Amino acid sequence: MSSEKTTELPLWVQDRDTVISHDEAVQWREGRRPDYSYTNAFLHQESKFQHPEGSLEAIAQNLVRTFEMEASHKTNPQQWLSIVTDKFKMSSNGGQQYTAQDVAVEGTYNLFLGESEQYSSKSESFESSFELFHNAFSNGFLWELTEVLSGPPNVTFKWRHWGTFNGSYKDYAPTGETIEVVGVSIARVTEDLKIESLEHYFDNNTFLQKLTAGGCPFHS
Repeated sequence: MSSEKTTELPLWVQDRDTVISHDEAVQWREGRRPDYSYTNAFLHQESKFQHPEGSLEAIAQNLVRTFEMEASHKTNPQQWLSIVTDKFKMSSNGGQQYTAQDVAVEGTYNLFLGESEQYSSKSESFESSFELFHNAFSNGFLWELTEVLSGPPNVTFKWRHWGTFNGSYKDYAPTGETIEVVGVSIARVTEDLKIESLEHYFDNNTFLQKLTAGGCPFHS
């Protein structure tokens, strides 16, 4: 698909930085636009898939990246372009469904990871959870779509999340290891490609175990 035709697509399924540039009256969490220029360099270098511009894979990937950006950086869900705000529901591994407001208040890390030995969402705020994982993965905890299994209205796709564990996680020293999480998601979308619901399926226990496998050298 030519770039001219690509620009005819809805804004929220275009490149994430293009969405960010259209920020009239947006309430940004940090009071300013997020800057992905640093992590984009690692994303371009380490991605395993280069989906053709305008393909279903590229469109779905852009949509999810826009949602993740909005959930992380836009405080008002009514300004999230990627979803149908009043209908939106999100769940992981068949668990509780959360609204867009839940996501905005709690953050995706807290809603996805819950309670375990390695992580307690009850003890973390949106800001502290973001800082915890930003510190552990200072080059970014990167995400890409790997395969689309079915198209709209129920877009089912495989994905991978990965990052280099080069900063401390709580009391656990960095190992320099690349930690990867793979999963499958189902996004129910409208005709104009806004998300009504998201279901994620992945093994978060393995992810947390890799972050804490080296023990607590800072307390030894």
